[in-house]
Amino acid sequence: MTKNKENKTAETQERKRKEATPFILGILFCALSLFLFIACLIYLFKWKQYLSSDGKVGEMGVEIARTFMRTFGLGAFVIPTILFLGGLQILRPNKKFVRTTAILILGAVLLSVTLTFLFAGKWLGNGLGGSFGYFIFDLLKTKIGMIGVGLLLLVLIIAYCLLITSKTVNVIKMIFHKLIALFKKIFKRKKKEPKTKRKKKEPKNVGDNVEIQPDYGSDEPTEDDGFEIITSKDSDEKPEEKSMPYIPQYDKDIDAGTTKIEEEYLDEDSLTGELYDPTKDLSGYQRPTVDLLRDYDTVGDIDKDELKRNKDKIVEILGHYKIAILKIQATVGPTVTLYEIIPKEGIRIAQIKRLEDDIALRIAAMGVRIIAPMPGKGTIGIEVPNEKPDIVSMRSIIKSAKFQESKFDLPVVLGKTILGEIYAFDLAKMPHLLVAGATGQGKSVGLNAILTSLLYKKHPAELKIVMVDPKKVELTPYNKIEKHFLAKLPDTEEPIITDTQKVVYTLKSLCMEMDSRYDLLKMAGVRNVKEYNEKFVNRRLNPLKGHRYMPYILLVIDEFADLIMTAGKEIEEPIARLAQLARAIGIHLVIATQRPTTNIITGLIKANFPARIAFRVTSMVDSRTILDVPGANRLIGRGDMLVSSGGSELIRVQCAFVDTPEVDRVTDFIRSQPGYSVAYDLPEYVDEKSAEKQIDMQNLDSMFEDAAKVVVQSQIGSTSLIQRKLSLGYNRAGRIMDQLQAAGIVGPADGSKPRQVLITDLLSLDAILAAFKK
Repeated sequence: MTKNKENKTAETQERKRKEATPFILGILFCALSLFLFIACLIYLFKWKQYLSSDGKVGEMGVEIARTFMRTFGLGAFVIPTILFLGGLQILRPNKKFVRTTAILILGAVLLSVTLTFLFAGKWLGNGLGGSFGYFIFDLLKTKIGMIGVGLLLLVLIIAYCLLITSKTVNVIKMIFHKLIALFKKIFKRKKKEPKTKRKKKEPKNVGDNVEIQPDYGSDEPTEDDGFEIITSKDSDEKPEEKSMPYIPQYDKDIDAGTTKIEEEYLDEDSLTGELYDPTKDLSGYQRPTVDLLRDYDTVGDIDKDELKRNKDKIVEILGHYKIAILKIQATVGPTVTLYEIIPKEGIRIAQIKRLEDDIALRIAAMGVRIIAPMPGKGTIGIEVPNEKPDIVSMRSIIKSAKFQESKFDLPVVLGKTILGEIYAFDLAKMPHLLVAGATGQGKSVGLNAILTSLLYKKHPAELKIVMVDPKKVELTPYNKIEKHFLAKLPDTEEPIITDTQKVVYTLKSLCMEMDSRYDLLKMAGVRNVKEYNEKFVNRRLNPLKGHRYMPYILLVIDEFADLIMTAGKEIEEPIARLAQLARAIGIHLVIATQRPTTNIITGLIKANFPARIAFRVTSMVDSRTILDVPGANRLIGRGDMLVSSGGSELIRVQCAFVDTPEVDRVTDFIRSQPGYSVAYDLPEYVDEKSAEKQIDMQNLDSMFEDAAKVVVQSQIGSTSLIQRKLSLGYNRAGRIMDQLQAAGIVGPADGSKPRQVLITDLLSLDAILAAFKK
């Protein structure tokens, strides 16, 4: 036994020695690069003085700087940069290091020659390009002359920019088109007003009001009898921006359809370098301000007596069962304190895990949970509720730097972990979320936190939400943002779906939208909606061929159990299909239920929802149904939850509290701004029974004849074409297309592709129209 311990100790020391060597070497490289950079920088501005003096970096620093700067000119700054990157490479290896180094070296050579060409002999004795740049420049000048050198450098600079980023092509095109437009504008102005002089506008002095947030620091508890207390306060909150109070104004909706988008394209050869802006129709839209949310200032001082008392009781109980510990430390969270213990060698974890109820009885607290072992640590965690829990406000986490600076596609912030850290995730990568818990434990507040996060981050053109609320009251405040964020079936009056049969139609409509989007992805040659939208924004896809910008679609169902009880398989099958396939095309699901039983959350549902949130439940069986492990039955309620993101680790989070008046203020703020003319229309789903009914050809639409001529002349059977050419709404254009199909002018629908036009000339069409007039 002693030999094994000695071997382990020796192996540990050897491993630490091996880890320390590259760390020290990396730090040395970084320090050396900083020294060289400072030496070169000083030499750049005081090189005449350094011809005879040593400067502030010593003789060695001056000599090295003189050598580098006279040889490479300003390109010498690349040398300390490469050394610094080399140090980082030693500390944390990166596959892009070789490529980055090669690009920097090429850039240094190109910079030296270019600067010599522009400023030969004006600074640093040998010029800003150094002797190396002068040598290459002189060689090229002898061979191809000054004009040839200038043109060659211009081509090389453009090629270098293309090597760095592929987006340079679009930038050059955009600059080129803007220059042409500017020259045309100037020429026209000179032609019309040859003698007028324009008055110069005096610049206005604008003062920036900066509000500095005070630092509400608190004294940290000190170590007492080997008992360590760790706290995590809000250190990542951004200062609030001062904003003017808003006055809700309604009835400002604008007609912002897709007609204008399609008119910007003529064909694939006419694509310009200007990027497409999906937010152009609502370019003046402003995201909600943080002052709409309430700040629940309930963060108090740490009760050291409570921590000491609980620690003593835990140690006492463990001592009763002859479980000796080496160390215990406490981490104070908003509602729960985590006590981490390190047991002595030879103590079995199972002995401690059996003591949950005994510790809860001794401390006189509900919701004690034991985590054995702590993931990634060599400790055992005991979670004990605080006597005076803090309220985590939605305002505090919305204004946190972690949320404000997040680059997620669908950023969601839920609350704070037991360590006091902001818990945020990307819903697009989850990709679906299952929320479950008993009645009154915080599910509706959790849904409000998810929706509020998205409303604070996304533009209406980037996100559409389909809301299903069988209880008819939980999601009512979001009615107000119908013309900004909501999506629904055509000809549906209520923006939030409450009728079970309409829910079935909506889910099948989403499946149709999913199939249509997959067809577009296949045509575009991409794998997901992010790549597709990037291609569309860069104007590499033509809307006349059916392409369109795809916003993310979020399906939110508040009470899933009620739908399963009333519709059963009609609900479960499309939900399972969407969960299996819809993530790649930007359709994501958030489903909540207060009955986490196996007949509601079936194996088919669980298999496709790897990300799950469990609020407090009444039994261990329900906890296993949601999370596959016990633990949710040990929560304390009021927003206390366990989050599983698909791995084995569960994260305990206190959900941020956002009250109904706060949601009302946010939705009022959004509604007060101009919106789209109608809500986002999902594909129209026609039930098989209603599809059997014949279309009444004796009662044709008044625009039927005009639409038929448009379709035959263009040979494109597209509803959006009729909508654009005749200035019709989507629903009316769809009905006319059904009548054209019944009349034998166009064929049946073929996914996202235009319908086949069966009539090839206007003479044949006139004969058909004459028959209907009779």
